[in-house]
Amino acid sequence: MEGLLLEASIYLAAAVLIVPVAVRLGLGSVLGYLAAGILVGPVFGFAGADTADLQHFAEFGVVLMLFLIGLELEPRTLWDMRHRLLGLGGLQVVLTAAAIAGALVWLGLVWQVALTLGMVLSLSSTAIVLQTLTEKNLMRTAGGRASFSVLLTQDIAVIPMLAFLPLLALPAIIGPTADQYGISNGEAADTAHGAESAAEPLLTLVEQLPNWAVTGLTLAIVAGIVLAGHFLSRPVFRFVHASRLPEMSTFISLLIVLGIAFLMMLVGLSPALGTFVAGVVLANSEFRHQIEADIKPFKGLLLGLFFMTVGIGIDTRALFSQPGTILGLTLALIAVKAAVLFLLSLLFRLKNHDRWLFTLGLAQAGEFGFVLVSFARQQGILSVGHGQTTLLVISLSMLLTPLLFIAYERLARRLRPRAPSQTPDEIDEKGRVLIAGIGRFGQVVNRLIRMSGLTTTVLDSDMATIETMRRFGVKGFFGDPSNPALLHSAGLMDASVLVVAVDDRENANRIVHYARSERPDLHIVARARDRVHVYELFQAGANDIVRETFDSSIRAGRYVLENMGFTEYEAAKLSQTYFKVDRAAMRDLASLWVPGQPVHLNDAYIERAKQLDRDLETALIDELHETQPMAGEDIPAPLPDPTPEEVEDDLRTDHPNRAKAP
Repeated sequence: MEGLLLEASIYLAAAVLIVPVAVRLGLGSVLGYLAAGILVGPVFGFAGADTADLQHFAEFGVVLMLFLIGLELEPRTLWDMRHRLLGLGGLQVVLTAAAIAGALVWLGLVWQVALTLGMVLSLSSTAIVLQTLTEKNLMRTAGGRASFSVLLTQDIAVIPMLAFLPLLALPAIIGPTADQYGISNGEAADTAHGAESAAEPLLTLVEQLPNWAVTGLTLAIVAGIVLAGHFLSRPVFRFVHASRLPEMSTFISLLIVLGIAFLMMLVGLSPALGTFVAGVVLANSEFRHQIEADIKPFKGLLLGLFFMTVGIGIDTRALFSQPGTILGLTLALIAVKAAVLFLLSLLFRLKNHDRWLFTLGLAQAGEFGFVLVSFARQQGILSVGHGQTTLLVISLSMLLTPLLFIAYERLARRLRPRAPSQTPDEIDEKGRVLIAGIGRFGQVVNRLIRMSGLTTTVLDSDMATIETMRRFGVKGFFGDPSNPALLHSAGLMDASVLVVAVDDRENANRIVHYARSERPDLHIVARARDRVHVYELFQAGANDIVRETFDSSIRAGRYVLENMGFTEYEAAKLSQTYFKVDRAAMRDLASLWVPGQPVHLNDAYIERAKQLDRDLETALIDELHETQPMAGEDIPAPLPDPTPEEVEDDLRTDHPNRAKAP
């Protein structure tokens, strides 16, 4: 027991110390787990090749991951993917296996061994690729969807591969068992525990069935999974949730996954494939989100453990004895797979960075290769040397996968389409109001002003936005509003009001600062991202500064008060009081703000902010007492929503040398 606790503590400590560092360095969690495994195993020797049982356990992380992916896919979505599954995925497996087998035959291997290794190495790492795609929010991209289609096809292809490999057995190699070959990495079956397993009689019974009966049993199990998921899942989950015990929900979720995995393994199918089908069936269930919440923690833990066991299982002695050969074979494998994937991306018309995501993301070998290598050894197809070398190449290629994703990210940044260089429009109309920036914020301001009978001149650096506005009959001009020459061309010296509504805070500050230096009498209304930006715009010279979400946030808070028992009148008065007091506090704190110093390090600012918060709380309590009617009095009618003209700005300032608001 003590040894088990020590081993678990070592694994957890390695993950906690190394994985966050890898994520902060932008390397991703997968590379962090692999590095942790290498340190725990080959480097410090806390664990070795005796991690077979642990890896079998950790491989359920892949099963849980595919189950959760299935939950995100409705059956109709899966049906829509059929062309990619059969076409893109099928071609990838066939062409990659053929290319690798051809290269190995050319190097002198017999065709049976070459074809076996071709099938083994045609598979990619479902665990690493899907985990990385999810972390980097790439699953919904065209490249991510294409990668997922190929990975799913590969998982399905494992089944016919296992059926086909015995036909390639070489009599000269048949005889020795997997144990005599010193199989590591958890690929060998755990026969010691299997003899004592309670499932042994059932497994023996299935093995004794004729082929037609096994096929019928397989179809029956798959049909049972589909029918049970469709008709029994809701009653079962309602029954379990009626107990009002939160842990029961976790129990039933794990029971579904583990039970289906066992049934699929019973008939020789991939447990990951079976749980994926179950996830798709349950995708329309109202309990889908609860199942996902129950399973996710186990998936993350087991996947991390799986990646660590891959790092632990790397045979560094064999690697260091022939590093050039192993590294060369690994890079050659990645190059061959990348070439095939690139051709398929051209054939299926993937574009730009999606093409490179597909090409680099799937260029490694996969964890199912461990299973196929073990099976090929047992069938007498692979020798000791070929098996060990293949396992090293698989492990090393998986270890290099995070680096391939980093290469993709850098390549994607270079391939990102740049806005075509265009000369600014010639401004032939000038309005009394000059609006810099016509995004979500600027569009509302512009519509209100124009529909009130005033003329505006709109500037924006996004040509697509300008063209969209023109289709709706609103004229705007393309150009960078922070360009002084363009501001002058747009009528800076003649405008009555300048509205600065650009998204970028630095651009907004530059525009306000320049406009104030050129026009001390100009009234400037500016959009602020947050409180600190308010202070920056205040010092730059803006008259009226509006935090972009402030009014809507107060409105949302007012609705909360109304639904928590306050009358509409009380909620309206409290929100108005909050608005006025907070606006005054902003003015007060602006004088204490120090440019370049974070507000949490400004002691004077913090003390004043705490005092203002107390004043605000007192003001709200006083307002609430005033609004509550005395006994016998009528309840005042609720205040109407303010009109746009009545809505005050966050911060209105009247500096000496500035014109007051008209």
